[in-house]
Formats: sequence, structure tokens, C-alpha cells
Amino acid sequence: MRVEEIEEKLIYGISVRTKNSNEMNPETAKIGAIWQKFDSTVEVNYKDGERVYGVYYNFESDANGEFDVLAGYEILNSKLDTVKIQKGKYLVFNKIFEETDDNTRVQAIIETWGKIWEYFLNEDSQYKRIYKTDFEYYKGQNEIEIYISIS
Repeated sequence: MRVEEIEEKLIYGISVRTKNSNEMNPETAKIGAIWQKFDSTVEVNYKDGERVYGVYYNFESDANGEFDVLAGYEILNSKLDTVKIQKGKYLVFNKIFEETDDNTRVQAIIETWGKIWEYFLNEDSQYKRIYKTDFEYYKGQNEIEIYISIS
């Protein structure tokens, strides 16, 4: 874990509104479907260094309320939705995993979010989550960083 100051940046992609309780049930989960749609309709040039983001924004309240999620990248595309990652201070959680298959990647992301929720449930945590914009940054096939907006 580390703290990082982030400058504002625009991300272009496909978005959906959901909430965590819906994501726990395969019948009501939406996030996986937007990633599938993004992967099948948007060409990302990974060889030239393009990377993808999962951005969480427009929080209704806290981890229990609704929020928007956008699967996207930094390349301007007027056909896609746009979200602004807000300038500010973020607590960064990093996860490197050995296997690059989809199941291992999804499990690594779920485990990392579990650590994030555990950290912020602790009332003695040094940092407080502010629910502005949070985002996943996929650095490569086997590494993810999750940025949580903090005060």
C-alpha cells in the first residue's frame, strides 16, 4: 500500500450503474458484462503500451449504495462514455499474480477488493475513503493497482 497524488485524467469506455450487493449475485451482477462488451468492441493496443481502467464513480453514498462503473482506456473515442478520474490523494493497493488466465485474474481482483474493504472497515485505519473516484489500473496481464480516493 502506498499513497499517491493523481492528476485529473479522462477515461473512455462502457459504463453501467450497479451496487455491491448486486455484484455478489451472478444473476444481478453487471460489471463482468461491461468488461466482456468492452473487450469485444474496443481494440486496445497493448503492444504499444495502452492500458485499461475500471473506474468507480458517482457514488450514491458509501460501499452500500449505487455507483457507476466504466471499463475503459485513455484513448479519445467519441463513441464511448467518458469519466473523469478526479485529481487528489489515493491509497494504492497493488497485486501481482502468476497466472494470466481470466479466472486467476478475477480471483486476484476479488482478493484485492476484499483487502480494501477490510482496511476501510477498521475504524482505526490511518486513511478514510471518500467515495469520489476509485479505479483499477491494469498495468499488464499479471499486475493490477487499485486506487481508492482518500481524505
